[in-house]
Amino acid sequence: MSDERKIMVEEVDAVDAPPKVRVDDAADAAPRQRDYLDGFLSQKPAEVSAGEPGGDIYDGVIDALKEIYDPEIPVNIYDLGLIYGVDVTTDGHVVVTMTLTTPHCPVAESMPGEVELRVGAVPGVGDAQVNLVWDPPWDPQKMSDEAKLELGML
Repeated sequence: MSDERKIMVEEVDAVDAPPKVRVDDAADAAPRQRDYLDGFLSQKPAEVSAGEPGGDIYDGVIDALKEIYDPEIPVNIYDLGLIYGVDVTTDGHVVVTMTLTTPHCPVAESMPGEVELRVGAVPGVGDAQVNLVWDPPWDPQKMSDEAKLELGML
């Protein structure tokens, strides 16, 4: 027994044209809604929290991190890709998650302390904490384009 299926085809000579819309028909419809973009350009940008990117505390922490340089590489630790995350709470508590180029880095003991001191000195920061992680491991692909250019890798 075969599971053969057949497609039925109907041939037609012509199809009726769809009705044309008339302006008179639209008068009976509901009134037109205001344009949803009306006033968009005159709106002021939404306020950014101090702890979000673009906020005073967050940007101050990033600027502070860009002032800390790896002693063996002439690039700051932020552009080097050693900073994995910056979290700022509403009460000014900052947690920086970072790594080092290798676990045997000569500044493995001092770098997290320096980061904590510099971040803690940013205006608006109440408490700073540094989490040093090794997973995912750092690799040169984490560097910013500016850092790669500085090191002649581009």
